[in-house]
Amino acid sequence: MVAVGVSAPEFSLKGIYQGAIKDYSLKSHPGKWLAFFFYPSDFTFICPTEVTGFSKMAREFRAQEAEVLGVSVDSLETHRAWIEELGGVEYPLLSEEEKRASRAYGVLEEKEGVSRRATFIINPAREISYFVVSHMNVGRSVEETLRVLKALRTGKLCPAEWQPGEKTGELRLKYCCRLWRLARFSRRERSYRAGRAFASSSLGFKMA
Repeated sequence: MVAVGVSAPEFSLKGIYQGAIKDYSLKSHPGKWLAFFFYPSDFTFICPTEVTGFSKMAREFRAQEAEVLGVSVDSLETHRAWIEELGGVEYPLLSEEEKRASRAYGVLEEKEGVSRRATFIINPAREISYFVVSHMNVGRSVEETLRVLKALRTGKLCPAEWQPGEKTGELRLKYCCRLWRLARFSRRERSYRAGRAFASSSLGFKMA
């Protein structure tokens, strides 16, 4: 089962980058974060906006010690032709015609035989730290993926809409508010029970 905090499914796929075909896997990137994203198909309407979006920000991902890998069920030759049409892509595009990775990550649209729009951030321990699956009709935000990566790399608590340079919290405070509320509720409950006991003893009847 794919979930945050569990080991990312291993994959071994061929991909194309700068005209060369190579093998790629989780083990190919030791000590690195991965922005591993699936998309439905080359030569479509939405997908090029996502693929070029990641390409434009590839350097920023690498500055965060992260590599970007895109994958679809298209063939390597289809990838090659599409990359040329796009004017180049600054990271590898992987081919998985057998659709094993999409199934392993739970993002295969079985009826149409293509991958859903899914993004996974995988940490250096090869665990899934974040993932999101978008509706096929709506492209994902590359900037949000980068923002989440930066937040995860702080190793601290980051509030909603957090941006680098803004205040963070220590992990030891993760559940402090919850514990404070529980302690407060416990005090109120003890006071309530004490009041019931006093009323029962003073008035001579048992309170419901």
